[in-house]
Amino acid sequence: MNTKYAFLFPGQGSQFIGMGKELAQNFPIAKQTFEEVDDTLNQKLSSLMFDGDIETLTQTQNAQPAIMAVSIATWRVLITESNIKEKVACVAGHSLGEYSALCASGALTLKQTSQLLKVRAEAMHQATQQNSGGMLALIGADINQACELCQKSGCYVANDNCPGQIVLSGLLSNLTSAKILGEQMGLKRVIPLAVSGAFHSPLMQSAEEKLHQALKDIQFQKPEFPIYFNVLADKQDNPEQFGDLLLKQLTRPVRWCETINNILENDFVECGPGKVLSGLVKRIKSSANIQDTANFESLKKLLQTEQ
Repeated sequence: MNTKYAFLFPGQGSQFIGMGKELAQNFPIAKQTFEEVDDTLNQKLSSLMFDGDIETLTQTQNAQPAIMAVSIATWRVLITESNIKEKVACVAGHSLGEYSALCASGALTLKQTSQLLKVRAEAMHQATQQNSGGMLALIGADINQACELCQKSGCYVANDNCPGQIVLSGLLSNLTSAKILGEQMGLKRVIPLAVSGAFHSPLMQSAEEKLHQALKDIQFQKPEFPIYFNVLADKQDNPEQFGDLLLKQLTRPVRWCETINNILENDFVECGPGKVLSGLVKRIKSSANIQDTANFESLKKLLQTEQ
């Protein structure tokens, strides 16, 4: 039976210094991808990724386009150096990874994707300046416990990542209450995350308004593959709906656990830096086969398999 892959594109937190460097050194298509993103953004983002400072790279306005650039460079290498494109069943991305998925599917050009992420990242950063927000990881919690905590503390469910890992967003004062309540509830761990804002919550409303202006000028194309969207945890193939789904994603939870369960395929490729999604998928679907492209060796292994 022919293997069909669900391609997954990572979000923030997967960045590291040196990501994409070997890709650029070994594949002209990857080098061209990084140059196109640099030119579109009018900054040497690739230099920051290859040899820069991790604190600067982690700033949301840099991390978002950088992770997307590595994801698309990896994607382009895979589809030009192997026959894997014929085996793509669907695509999905975690938070900003949704933009990478749209680009890989042909719904957005790389230039459009880079421009949108610049607006998105700056709008999110500005939104964080308007309130003292943050995020809190609940380890060992189920969705019902997370919702109960939100009702009592005034927080919001931001990410349903996998069984036993749910992330809340909210004002810092509300997160403090949620942490105390979570510990009283007997959760395994309750961990404040090192982020600057209450992402994927109504506290990002002002960012939604700014992104809306940028999306008005975008005409999405029909995607080559089905795309699973964060706010639906399901497929949407009508390009006229894509902009609305990207807007809603800013203020609504990433329903990753449901998304992976709704994907019929059992074979996955994490396309981009890091292995975060690989770990989540294994916890959601224990029977899943997942290959990452986190480093040059894992990418070469996948290429050899699919040639």
